[in-house]
Amino acid sequence: MAAEDPGTPENSPLSSLEKGVDDEELRALLIPDFNDLPPVPRSAVESNFVRYYAVDFLKPAHDQYIYRHANGLCVIGLAPTHVALNVKGGVESVDFKLGKSNRSEIKVTGKRKRNAQHLQPDSALCNVCANGAYYTVRCCVKGSLLEVNDRLIRHAELLNLAADREGYIAIIMPKPADWLKIKDSFLSYEDYKKLRGLLSGSSSTSNVC
Repeated sequence: MAAEDPGTPENSPLSSLEKGVDDEELRALLIPDFNDLPPVPRSAVESNFVRYYAVDFLKPAHDQYIYRHANGLCVIGLAPTHVALNVKGGVESVDFKLGKSNRSEIKVTGKRKRNAQHLQPDSALCNVCANGAYYTVRCCVKGSLLEVNDRLIRHAELLNLAADREGYIAIIMPKPADWLKIKDSFLSYEDYKKLRGLLSGSSSTSNVC
């Protein structure tokens, strides 16, 4: 009988070592070390978007967020320090009618995003009413308006309850070059918190996106 070849994959010490490493790596992926897990799970916004903030955008206390997805889409909404969210009673209504234009009537179709409206950073998206006063929400970035959150017409309270999620205002698609030109004018999430005094662990962070 021929001697068994010690160099075969099944019997090679190197093969066994590699198998052990593979098992360890797989185990690390499937069963993470509990010491490495954050005390609070990351939200969907934290996991899927890079958060930017435009503070005092055209007017004092008109703070808005721009959440940018890896595919380039930007979700626009009211930051928790926006004046409309901090007056008595909060936002009461949302109106997408702006003169002869109604943002809620846009119907974008196809891969080429036909019928998308091309907006500038200072273009108005809607007006929100809070305690009898009206505040204009701006685009913040130059790009194509793909959709607005028309649920806010019937359920304006979503802005008060979840402005960073169900209460978003619109979705914009900027060109990569246009995004690069403006991104440095926005604050990061950490810089925004520092500027507005939203320190970790303080009571004021309860509504922070």
